[in-house]
Amino acid sequence: AEACGLAAEMVQPRTVVRDGLTWEVHNPDGRFRVVVTKHMVGPLWMELLTHRDCRVEVCSSRDALPVSAIRSAIGSRCDAVIGQLTEQWKDELFGALKSAGGRAFSTMAVGFDNVDVGAATRHGVAVGNTPGVLTEATAEMAVSLIYSCARRIVEADAFMRAEKYKIWLPDLFIGKLLHGKTLGVIGAGRIGAAVGLMMARGAHMNVVYFDKYQNKAFEAKLETFRAALRENDEDPIEWQRLDSVDDVLKRADVVTLHPNLDKTTFHLINEERLNIMKRDAILVNCARGPVIDEAALVEHCRRNPHFFAGLDVFEDEPQMKPGLKDLPNAVIVPHIASATLWTRSGMSTLAAANVSAVLHGHGAAKQANILEYVNASAADQVPMPAPALLNAEPLGLMHASPASAKL
Repeated sequence: AEACGLAAEMVQPRTVVRDGLTWEVHNPDGRFRVVVTKHMVGPLWMELLTHRDCRVEVCSSRDALPVSAIRSAIGSRCDAVIGQLTEQWKDELFGALKSAGGRAFSTMAVGFDNVDVGAATRHGVAVGNTPGVLTEATAEMAVSLIYSCARRIVEADAFMRAEKYKIWLPDLFIGKLLHGKTLGVIGAGRIGAAVGLMMARGAHMNVVYFDKYQNKAFEAKLETFRAALRENDEDPIEWQRLDSVDDVLKRADVVTLHPNLDKTTFHLINEERLNIMKRDAILVNCARGPVIDEAALVEHCRRNPHFFAGLDVFEDEPQMKPGLKDLPNAVIVPHIASATLWTRSGMSTLAAANVSAVLHGHGAAKQANILEYVNASAADQVPMPAPALLNAEPLGLMHASPASAKL
């Protein structure tokens, strides 16, 4: 908790040691035992769990926990677990949780490609995630990576720190002007659309996008901005929904990736598709690492020094493919797209709200207002229904109303 500068509570918790790992125990007399595999962010999530009569056991380790350690922590009695995207939640762990009397699991993430929701459902375990609070933060990170690549910020920063700056030169760190260029969005959901709007409105970039589903709200906002430019005698932006990923890659000066990760998007960007992109294009990934064939990307960047990649995620995270860290034309950050205080605090609160709602016999809220949860002033102001359960329907947990019922 000290690493993020936020203590969940001022009272020093008890500790227990299992398999060489230290676990902090909060509210030891709580009715429900909830295992939390990593320290989360902000005070509200812990206040919420303890307010809802949970004994909370939090692992102090900053390393990824193996399945064996999580099984040991679940033990013979456990009501719920809050896990992380670094863990593989498959049949073995959901079986162990069910055997221990568990009824709920939530990942502190919106993506759940590491969670076998079908296995959880077979074991009768509700699975929650944390949508609705990552959009702007992740979009801002994508935009940050775009500009960092275009203006060679990381290279220039290293140059200054090495005290190499001796004289202003006309050709020193020449980059790319984004104004009026074309942004390609692959996956135009909430995050992809937000990036598109930020770059259209901020840099007057034209926008092309591919998504299996038409995003009419995104298109309407682009068209409104286009009309406003024309009315003010400025050059209007252009936008278009294209028929394929390849069409986007061929047209765009900058490509930003925002698809879900599944069998159809694994290595979506491979050697063949890299080769159809512009030689001086920028490729940004704030989705999931395996969307890109990382080894192919390394080789492509080596062969094309004016091509840039901005990566927040990696194929074998946290490891990088050989050669990636040595590329001057790659900007790499450690999966921090959602790492703003408000966003990560909100994710923590939503995860706690998911599991505690199920433990108290409540199902998923219909049309939950996520802001009511994450902006609550105190634990007793957090709505009682679960904000986001992925398998609520097959488990019969869709009965809750959107009313802000409190405990």
